[in-house]
Amino acid sequence: MSVNITATEINKLRQQTGAGMMDCRKALVESEGDFEAAIDYLRKKGQKVAALRGDREAKEGVVIAKTTSDNKTGFIITLACETDFVSKNADFVAFAQSIMDAGVAANVNSVEELNALSLDGATVSDRVNDQVAKIGEKISVTRFEKVTANAVAAYIHGSYRMGVLVGLSSDSAEAISAGKDVAMQIAAMNPVAVDAASVPTETVERERAIVTDQISADPKMAGKPADMIAKIAEGKLNAFFKEQTLLAQAYVKDNGKSVADYLKSVDPSLKVTEFKRVALGA
Repeated sequence: MSVNITATEINKLRQQTGAGMMDCRKALVESEGDFEAAIDYLRKKGQKVAALRGDREAKEGVVIAKTTSDNKTGFIITLACETDFVSKNADFVAFAQSIMDAGVAANVNSVEELNALSLDGATVSDRVNDQVAKIGEKISVTRFEKVTANAVAAYIHGSYRMGVLVGLSSDSAEAISAGKDVAMQIAAMNPVAVDAASVPTETVERERAIVTDQISADPKMAGKPADMIAKIAEGKLNAFFKEQTLLAQAYVKDNGKSVADYLKSVDPSLKVTEFKRVALGA
């Protein structure tokens, strides 16, 4: 009997076991999609799955952010584990940094590429499995982000609890320094986008629906025409953009200016092209 195995199922088994993608696919095919049978198959084939199961949640870990030596490309990875006892261990942090170093050197584009890299004579995936067997917790690379720009600034916040990358239009030393300040802004304020124009359409529509419902539910607005309600809703939506988009936010180091104003003070042509923010548990 032929069973159609999806990429989602393969990734689920990989997350549960730490085994490689191809090994997980073969295990699911051989077990006709039965996850428990697939885990047994991996064990029989000598895979180190160390009792990983779906009910073991890896909510702790470390977030590593780093750029290439020329500052043109930045990466973030999360190496997840189950307890903060493990995540705070210096050896675990060093292991995460070694994975990041391998990824930066190879300029990888995905978790799959990262797991397939060679690290100390074995694949990253196998080295992660070694840690699973050694520590006895569910461990895996759960997040990967990459930014490429004229320059990228990287920032790690709170003992490896959060990483931020900021893409910049200029590679001057002043721009990169400003990028680090902006990265700290992003860590603190968690904007949804660079500016109003780059907020995802679905986010805009969701916020518009929320504020419209709030206005309509106000007894003072009973009987008011729809165009008046829509105009008020747009005003509230603009307030949302000011609070939730990076360039419009008040700059945390000087509330008297916006982030856009701060960037202009560094270089009138300096732009943030994109950013990535990864936090544990988010």
